[in-house]
Order: sequence, then C-alpha cells, then structure tokens
Amino acid sequence: MANHASAIKRLRQDKERRLRNRYDHKSARTALKQFRQELSKAQEETEKKALMANQGVLSSKLDKLAKKNIIHKNKAAHLKSRLARAIASI
Repeated sequence: MANHASAIKRLRQDKERRLRNRYDHKSARTALKQFRQELSKAQEETEKKALMANQGVLSSKLDKLAKKNIIHKNKAAHLKSRLARAIASI
C-alpha cells in the first residue's frame, strides 16, 4: 500500500480512470456489434441512410477512444474504413 498522500490519490485516480475507460471501450464494442447486426439486415435505400447517420456517431465514438489512447488510432481508422466499405456495398 502507498505511504504518501500523493501516491494514495494517484491510486484512487487510476481506479476511476480504469473503470471509465473500460466502460467506454465496452460500450463502443457493443455499438459496433449492434451496427453490424443492423448492417446485415439492411437491404433498402432508406435503411442505408439510417446506417450512414449511425456511422457518423460510431466514427465519432471511435475517434474519441483513439484520442484518449483507449484504442490505437490505427485500429480506429481500420474499423471506420470497414464500416464505410460495408455501407458502400449495400
């Protein structure tokens, strides 16, 4: 256990940040999974427009995770390009 007040505070902050990062990472993975399920069901042009709107929100979430170093920036770029390719193929 830490002996200095600053070390105790650092442990407390790290715990809070770790929980927040885990929540953000898990929520992004869940959003990706839901997006892929919607994508597999999408057939019509109106559904494509809805997916494009969701893609913007999801891309923003991935960019924020990459900015906070929760995921690597290249992974975020890779996921975003795969989503764009999947929507374009509809």
